[in-house]
Amino acid sequence: MLLTAVPAAHAVSAAEPTTPKRVAAQVTLRYDASRAAGWEQAISAGVASWNGNVGNVKLVKAAPGSRAEIQIVATTGWPQATLGPVRPGGRVRVELGSQAVSQGHDKTRIVAHELGHNLGLPDTKPGPCSQLMSGSSAGTGCRNAVPDAAERSRVENAYANGAAAPARTDGRVLVDAP
Repeated sequence: MLLTAVPAAHAVSAAEPTTPKRVAAQVTLRYDASRAAGWEQAISAGVASWNGNVGNVKLVKAAPGSRAEIQIVATTGWPQATLGPVRPGGRVRVELGSQAVSQGHDKTRIVAHELGHNLGLPDTKPGPCSQLMSGSSAGTGCRNAVPDAAERSRVENAYANGAAAPARTDGRVLVDAP
């Protein structure tokens, strides 16, 4: 049996550390939906859409009595939201207007769209159903509650480097009436 030596420069030791993968810093934003009765399922689905499509922002339900960055309330008017991006410790609001629902708009799409405003996305009206931020301009038949690639990228960029980014909440309230 012939054995050959492997030059030290090419040898790999099991004890050598591997290079760790870079993990983007994740910003956690809490929401309070205690004043949004009747919208619970749509809120869960809208939050899941953002959590499943954006890696560096995580929306979590605030513990009762704790401070939340995103206040979600049910109203009788048109949906509206504060334009972000909201940062930890900040405060924005979503109003889930039943007027849009009574005209045939999808509740889950409304929630995801309004949360998109809180995350820093303006309206893109008019726009196709494939763009979440096209809102009501996509028509009542549109049920898409998933941000497209450009929308996902804009949110990822707004929250790049975690909470250390110095951007402040825009603060304008965007009303999503047709």
